[in-house]
Amino acid sequence: MDVHGEAVGLAGDLRGKLGAQHLPLRDQVLVALRTAIINGDYLPGERLTEDRLAEDFGVSRNPVREALRVAEAEGFVVILPRRGAVVASPSSGTVADMFAVRERLEALAARLAAERATPADVAALRELLNEGREATQRQDLRRVAELNSALHLRILQISGNPWLSSIAKALYLHVQWVFRLGAAQRAPHSWAEHIQLVDAIESGDGERAELAALAHLGAAYAAAHENAEGGYQR
Repeated sequence: MDVHGEAVGLAGDLRGKLGAQHLPLRDQVLVALRTAIINGDYLPGERLTEDRLAEDFGVSRNPVREALRVAEAEGFVVILPRRGAVVASPSSGTVADMFAVRERLEALAARLAAERATPADVAALRELLNEGREATQRQDLRRVAELNSALHLRILQISGNPWLSSIAKALYLHVQWVFRLGAAQRAPHSWAEHIQLVDAIESGDGERAELAALAHLGAAYAAAHENAEGGYQR
């Protein structure tokens, strides 16, 4: 099945649900559109006409038009003169900005998590590691990207600092998207680094955990920057 067919299949699952939810229809379309981009159903550089999206999501063009404007403001879509909307390609500058924030947030979160994690917290992280390893072996890249975000967000939660989790919510939409775009090459290395990070958190040594987080983020940034510089292959 081609990419458009996959997107239509995704939309088919949503059809009937959109409009039945309590969110305004524009927001429902936005969530569906954002999810399709993050999951790779719509790839960087792909044209997104209002007619096509209206058909994919089973709605009129008006909520699609409104959702596209918000998606553009969020950085997921670019609206070009005479061409219309296309899926954005994360630039090397965007990647650098994102990782600059991640380095501050996640290094602190890892240190605090090492100091505060309970045995139950560590067990939950180990379970995510197992799921990530299995998804990587299956080459289920969508699931791998979801679990990558879930692991990092769980560490932020374990840190016990609610400001860290609050700040990270919008950021991790883009983290998941950028990771998914490079997951085929990056995933095996990422999960090996995650094991080192969780081991450090379990040790209770805050400095070790912070260094493990920084090492992981350094490797992740190098891979994401290379992808951005080289252009994302459709």
